[in-house]
Amino acid sequence: MATLRDLGLSEYEARAYRSLLQAGATTAKELSRASDVPMGRIYDVLNSLEQHNLVRSQAASRPKKYVAVEPDTALDRLLESKRRELREQAEQYENVVDELTAELETADPVQSQFWTAAVGSEESAELLVERLAAADETLVVVSGAVSPQFDLGVLGDKVTEELEAALDRGVDVSVLMAPPLVDSLPQSVGDRYVDHLADHPDFDVRTAPGLSGTFELIDDVEVCIEVPNPLDPAEAFAMIDLKDPEFAADVREMFDPTWEAAEPLAQMSLGGEAQ
Repeated sequence: MATLRDLGLSEYEARAYRSLLQAGATTAKELSRASDVPMGRIYDVLNSLEQHNLVRSQAASRPKKYVAVEPDTALDRLLESKRRELREQAEQYENVVDELTAELETADPVQSQFWTAAVGSEESAELLVERLAAADETLVVVSGAVSPQFDLGVLGDKVTEELEAALDRGVDVSVLMAPPLVDSLPQSVGDRYVDHLADHPDFDVRTAPGLSGTFELIDDVEVCIEVPNPLDPAEAFAMIDLKDPEFAADVREMFDPTWEAAEPLAQMSLGGEAQ
């Protein structure tokens, strides 16, 4: 059950305000009796309610009298106070994140081999988005096809959003796709491409026939590979992320000739939009 305490009032403040609503204009002594707020606390409680702009006082009267602000107005003021408090807290947390980001990024990246895997569509998509967000210098995305177990609209939007964020960080992004995949991308992806990616100097997208695999090459040291289901190659089984500079160099060596021979997307279409 919702109470005034949920909006930041103390138990005594909530009692005093409710009693004022019922009693109308009244003195502190009368309010103390009506609300069961001790007389030794009632003036502090009333001062706090005044600071919240929930009560008004008639200072000219002797003894001083108080009246409650109408509930609609009082609740709006309490709500706005909470919103302001939450905004300030969010700003504080953002500042903490900025400081920690700078501090944690001072460490040298680990160069040793490391791999991890995610099984299932949701976990695989989360791993993919996480690793795209880790790119600092270069990002290569190769998509021969997208497994039907992925929601192409949701995944496509998330990937496109991460590509935009990577470009904002100064990452050089190259995307290579199979022509059939281009035609199957949702309109939302095409719109974001046209609005945010197509003219970016650090973004290039091309198409090449015969692509069958799907992987991402991150900073030339890390490869994220979609693993097909051995019982049904048309579906993805897992996502493997491998951090190995030597393996990444082999992947780059195989990728570069295909990329050079690929056709720029400007001569194709994306998400139903002619480029």
